[in-house]
Amino acid sequence: MNTQQAQPDSFVFDSASEAEIVVALSKYPPERKASAVMPLLYIAQRQMGRLTGSAWVPVVAMDEIARRLGMAAIRVYEVASFYTMFNTKPVGRYHLQVCTTTPCWLRGSDDVVAACKRATGITAFGETSADGQFTLTQVECLGACSNAPILQVDDDYYEDMDGPRTVALIESLRKGERPPAGPTINRSGSAPEGGRKTLMDPVHSISENK
Repeated sequence: MNTQQAQPDSFVFDSASEAEIVVALSKYPPERKASAVMPLLYIAQRQMGRLTGSAWVPVVAMDEIARRLGMAAIRVYEVASFYTMFNTKPVGRYHLQVCTTTPCWLRGSDDVVAACKRATGITAFGETSADGQFTLTQVECLGACSNAPILQVDDDYYEDMDGPRTVALIESLRKGERPPAGPTINRSGSAPEGGRKTLMDPVHSISENK
């Protein structure tokens, strides 16, 4: 874990997070409450983002989660540092996570990465822009390969990206605007661009086909 960043001296779940914790813990038997470690890490990360503008999980938050769940703190550290969806150091207001594995790379993730760097001034993965607005991270497969390449911003997927669309998205975020997540081309979900290409004939009733 990287603990070289400024760590807060204390962490307390706020009322909104406490309400989420009640729901999370209700899904597990009391003797298995340690299974809620990932939901509680998410809750802590979202609270940090909500209150500070940087969605990450400081060590004191992990310690509080360990106390609440009755588990060793090192077990919480292990989970937080293993999964890339948890940030163990501060990130920018908008966390740009670019998938560069094979399907996204074949469909132009290099252009997305270049556009992210050009629009934010970031020079390498892991950096945060000078204005503190953006952090750029390289991630493994995001599981939306049919709509590659994917740029995940915080928890939202922006799909079918290219260089110009990436720059336009970042400029919107910089202005405080949040475009709708999902495909950025003329498609519905994972359907082909422009609508369906097969089964174009009208549907006939069973009686008509007899």
